[in-house]
Amino acid sequence: MHPVMMGVVVVDRLTDWPIKVPGVEVVTGWTYLNDEAFVKPRRARVYNLCRSFSYQSIGYYVSLLASARGHAALPDVTTIQDLKLADSPRIINDEVDDLINQSLARLGSEHYSLNIYFSRCMAKRHERLARALFNLFPAPLLQVDFLWRDNRWRVDGVAALALGEVPEGHHEFLLEAASDYFLRKRAPRIKRESARYDIAILVNPNEAEPPSNAQALKRFEKAAVDLGFDVEFLDKGDYGHVAEFDALFIRETTAVNHHTYRFARRAAREGLVVLDDPLSILRAANKVFLAQVMTRQRIPQPETLIVHRGNVSQIARDLGFPCVLKQPDSQFSKGVIKVESEAELKRQTRAMLERSDLIIAQRFTPTEYDWRIGVLDGVAIYACRYFMAKDHWQIIRRDAAGEKDEGAHETLAVEDVPANVLSIAIQAAKTVGQGLYGVDLKQFGNAVTVIEVNDNPNIDFGIEDLVLKDALYQRVMGYFIKRLEARTRSG
Repeated sequence: MHPVMMGVVVVDRLTDWPIKVPGVEVVTGWTYLNDEAFVKPRRARVYNLCRSFSYQSIGYYVSLLASARGHAALPDVTTIQDLKLADSPRIINDEVDDLINQSLARLGSEHYSLNIYFSRCMAKRHERLARALFNLFPAPLLQVDFLWRDNRWRVDGVAALALGEVPEGHHEFLLEAASDYFLRKRAPRIKRESARYDIAILVNPNEAEPPSNAQALKRFEKAAVDLGFDVEFLDKGDYGHVAEFDALFIRETTAVNHHTYRFARRAAREGLVVLDDPLSILRAANKVFLAQVMTRQRIPQPETLIVHRGNVSQIARDLGFPCVLKQPDSQFSKGVIKVESEAELKRQTRAMLERSDLIIAQRFTPTEYDWRIGVLDGVAIYACRYFMAKDHWQIIRRDAAGEKDEGAHETLAVEDVPANVLSIAIQAAKTVGQGLYGVDLKQFGNAVTVIEVNDNPNIDFGIEDLVLKDALYQRVMGYFIKRLEARTRSG
């Protein structure tokens, strides 16, 4: 049986940590490094509160060896090193940068320092900012310095704060924040002793068009529990908790310049089994990559041209009208435009090339429906036909107000799908990776072409699961078990 994960607070002196938290053991750095109890295989979340993280110090080695022992450390050694780099502030994304300037707007000085303790800070007006920065730099104790320059607040430095550097007046708040952090994730439920692994499912409760509806998420949860997982749903504010799990399943629409990619990248770095993995997100998110790799692998696709400012004139000559223009990162029929004339072509390509130096143009051929083949680990697991919306050339029609009209759908048993459709779908999925993909194809008699490969494909209750029902959710969760058990055997 996979042992229950325990919490370990590591300090320089036991007196540094005066409170007791249920399920959390307090030990010194020397004890953690040398006691056989912590060397033998056991699952642990290690909260490293040593007074120094300098290179080859006790604090440094606690995080380094936690990784070697398969323990989830906060901070991990990569975070410690990242925080020491002079350019750490450059990874601040636009969303957090805007939050910084909103939060600090009323300050009159040109310098400001914010201490963050387990994602919280003492100034209530900066709580959202503290949590966002903790998610970017997941360390128990952080100090972030800000500088007013060029009429904006900018991050001037980020550092892991050692326990000994916490001002005495902050100690009571620190202990309260730590206690809340330790207990928060355990409060909703008591962890089942029978659980072999922990899996996190990343969702966005406010997403208008999520890849799985609420009923599907419940079935994923049940399938995971039946297979021996303890399940927890995360949102984008839980980035700092990723390392506490064995696996991450992303059920929020993914994008590269987005927190979903950062979650995937951190999960992969921490050794979790993750769907969608970051490389799949990078590849599937860009239609230029897909067009190039399909050509290289000789996988049939509509006649395609990779467009840049120097070859726009070739589109009409090579593809004719109507043709389809695609923004490289377009999703769910957004950023995909059918153009009917030379004037419209010039206008639309000019607008698209303002956002990306390369776009895609394809020959347009109307069909009654698109195939969607769900592929997991190189095997087709579901098949659907999505019909075009009424009086429209796509399966989703959107009006000026953003309202949408969808065509009908039909779910088939995989064995009832034409062999060439399945074969080409599986080949196309393999060009992206070995994860979970939705391959969209068009069929004209015996001819089949790949439209795109989506990572993070829809699996909704009442649509994609109509044939396999609960078995579909079990197949997906079985992928995680298979990968985790293979890792355990090889280790």
